[in-house]
Amino acid sequence: MSNPQPLAGVLPIVHTPFTDDDAIDETSLRRQLDWAFDIGADGCGTGMVSEILRLTIAERTRMAHLIPEIVNNRGPVFASVGAESTAQAVAWAREAEAAGNNALMAIPPTLTGLPKQAVLDYFSALAEATELPLIVQDASAYVGQAIPLDVLVKLLDQFGPEKILFKPEAAPLGPNLSALRDATGGEAKIFEGSGGILLIDSFRRGIAGTMPGMDLLDGIVEVWRALQAGDYDRAYSVYFPICALTALQMQAGLDGFLAIEKHLLVKRGLFDNASRRKPFKWILDEETKAEVDRLFEKLRELLKA
Repeated sequence: MSNPQPLAGVLPIVHTPFTDDDAIDETSLRRQLDWAFDIGADGCGTGMVSEILRLTIAERTRMAHLIPEIVNNRGPVFASVGAESTAQAVAWAREAEAAGNNALMAIPPTLTGLPKQAVLDYFSALAEATELPLIVQDASAYVGQAIPLDVLVKLLDQFGPEKILFKPEAAPLGPNLSALRDATGGEAKIFEGSGGILLIDSFRRGIAGTMPGMDLLDGIVEVWRALQAGDYDRAYSVYFPICALTALQMQAGLDGFLAIEKHLLVKRGLFDNASRRKPFKWILDEETKAEVDRLFEKLRELLKA
């Protein structure tokens, strides 16, 4: 598959829907992706909220092939290929390239704190393994280890800005975005992944795009378009309920995002259920659910206006 457009703009992370018997629900997956492109997604990919680390080898392989097939050149598709060893990650990367994905995204290994050179070697091997661009993801706000700034700079210097892109999610996000931007003389192509809560701050710092979950995508697209048009009044008005919803998600880490995002995908009629891959540590309680629903209605009202 040729890259139909550059990686930029609103690039949502695909959620993995499951049937009642815990298999991938391909019908809901297709419904989710069709909806995403209908409302203005610029591309999509897999990541931590795809529950990618909880899928079997066969399921992860299936997702790598199925998403580009469904998207069918409506926008670029990137595949999450991070793993606990370089050999595993390289294997996933080559599988993703063969399956027709347009780019890769990878976190470093999560089980141990690696020295800088080991992290650099891991990402260098991934960059060299395929012809695809590689998004270097620091998801340490909720999984894995932080990637030192000088490792990011070295990767960009070695491979260039068309090959190496960045999704830094280590806290504090805004200052880290600016540090990477400044350390690379503005050359780094940076994406944010705050779920929307830090989107406007990140936009002001010069990001190339955002990678939210699917649940609030219509709102994120509206905020992004308003920001690009310089209409900050509209951007902030839609941003506030998104911000409040994301704050509720963040209180329970990755499981909080997954539980609330899937609840909202069911409310939208995109998923048949809110099933997550077990085990998980947090369940959406009734009072949190009620507040999520109230805020979601406020967002819907704003988007109709």
